[in-house]
Amino acid sequence: MRTARPQPALVAVAHGSPDPGAERAVQALLRLVRALRPGTRVEVGHLETDRPLLADTLAGLRGEAVLVPLLFGRGYHVKRDIPRVLAGAGHLNVATAGSLGPHPLLAEALHSRLAEAGHRRGGAVVLAAAGSRDPESAAGTEYTAAMLSARLGGAPVLPAYASAASPTVPEAVAALREAGHREIAVASCFVAPGLFATRCAEAAPGVVAAPLGAHPALARLLLHRYDQARAALTRPRPARTVLAATG
Repeated sequence: MRTARPQPALVAVAHGSPDPGAERAVQALLRLVRALRPGTRVEVGHLETDRPLLADTLAGLRGEAVLVPLLFGRGYHVKRDIPRVLAGAGHLNVATAGSLGPHPLLAEALHSRLAEAGHRRGGAVVLAAAGSRDPESAAGTEYTAAMLSARLGGAPVLPAYASAASPTVPEAVAALREAGHREIAVASCFVAPGLFATRCAEAAPGVVAAPLGAHPALARLLLHRYDQARAALTRPRPARTVLAATG
């Protein structure tokens, strides 16, 4: 009788933050992921600040693993930082999933957090994201804004950024006011609290949605990305190929 192939470990790759609420939010999200997928090993590895660092998490694994970045765009961390860490994990067969956004499940989570914060249908929204100089990342945020707008019945949703790109949240708010909008909410495209999320929230003129945290749609999205990359691991490939699943 053939033994069932063990499931690859799921390694959630978090940025890391000095804000203690960030680690709590990530752990709450991963508890939900474990509940949705019992039997799958779920670990976390941080790119900076928090422990364990990604390199340490990978050092403790054997066999196969799928890395799922807790990031919403294909910027520097996805294209440079994660591959650099993987270069030192030659003992593993690893696939790297696509970033969490853009995806309809992300738009669902953002919409839900806005509703929880008291956003009224028809009001304009600033979609606050971390920001990146990479044009692919910016294009993804714009696509997410379009999907969120569709869920809000066509209400304007303007992307804005905490760093590295423009407009900033204050600039986006000013643009919407100039266009005649008086009710402007901020949707937080962040997994967890931290410097960028706080900076964007402080610039909001009214309703501010909480970071996504342990939202069920975000947990399902994380598993969707895992499954895409896990399927790629079963295909013929050179040893230790790093793959990116998208869509």
